[in-house]
Amino acid sequence: MNFIKTIVAAGLVAATTTAAFAADITGAGATFPFPIYSKWADAYKKETGNGLNYQSIGSGGGIKQIQAKTVTFGASDAPLKAEQLEKDGLVQWPMVMGAIVPVVNIEGVKPGELVFDGETLASIYLGKITKWDDTAIKKLNPNVKLPSDAITVVRRSDGSGTTFNFTNYLSKASADWKSKVGEGTAVEWPVGVGAKGNEGVSGNISQTKNSIGYVEYAYAKQNKLTYTGLVNKAGKPVQPTVEAFQAAASNADWAKAPGYYVILTDQPGDKSWPITAATFILMHKEATDKAASQEAIKFFRWAFKNGGKAAEELDYIPMPEGVVTLIEKTWAAEIKS
Repeated sequence: MNFIKTIVAAGLVAATTTAAFAADITGAGATFPFPIYSKWADAYKKETGNGLNYQSIGSGGGIKQIQAKTVTFGASDAPLKAEQLEKDGLVQWPMVMGAIVPVVNIEGVKPGELVFDGETLASIYLGKITKWDDTAIKKLNPNVKLPSDAITVVRRSDGSGTTFNFTNYLSKASADWKSKVGEGTAVEWPVGVGAKGNEGVSGNISQTKNSIGYVEYAYAKQNKLTYTGLVNKAGKPVQPTVEAFQAAASNADWAKAPGYYVILTDQPGDKSWPITAATFILMHKEATDKAASQEAIKFFRWAFKNGGKAAEELDYIPMPEGVVTLIEKTWAAEIKS
């Protein structure tokens, strides 16, 4: 099944020789921010009449499309390093923050009832833990009734920023995972059923008993999936809440990060959610279509100014005002219009 989604909000007036017209804003990439980009696009269309066409195809696809100049902007939850940005002539900035949560489908288990630590989660994805009543899971969850059934592991099949952040976290939590698999938008998974996009993983978990997967939190909520708690770096069990995401995000030092390259997994603090992440926009410094580039910047400026409430309603974390000011300075300095 193809789980690619597209936001299409047309509303673009055909050009005449004398009238200026709004250029089509095209983007592609991360599925992680699709719920909020969709909500912003609808509101922006109503307010301005201008639309956004965003293909939710995964971060890997978004990076490829912006490098190939087939879209006005790319979107990725796996930020590119400064050297790569320089090589490709790209500008990068964080647009919004969110979190990744493990999700399960076990009869009788309610959202937040089950807790994992990074080592146990890594062992499941390494294929070392194969049954739900394994000693390691039971030790963390002595009061949860767990079946003796086999665990069906679900993971991404496409190039994914959600996978990058999930595997980055597992690499920090488990030396075994780091040495055998490591981190990346795509990795050599030891076990598991592949699904495309956060949408595909959500669908697979919903339909498969005794399964486990990982998705952006908005997908867990929208699809009424059973999310789990996690033991964080401070050794404290935490639930996926906006407070926990903000606690992790507060550690970010965006001003000192070249290309805004900041990874928010496994942050210190008693309340920090361990798989928090930012999602990034990629644009060319010198766009082929400068009118479209200008329209995209107008949309992103509008989203920063007006989109915070909508983001919070979907449990994303808006970028702090000070960071938005830095980003706007980056646009002025680096994007030629």
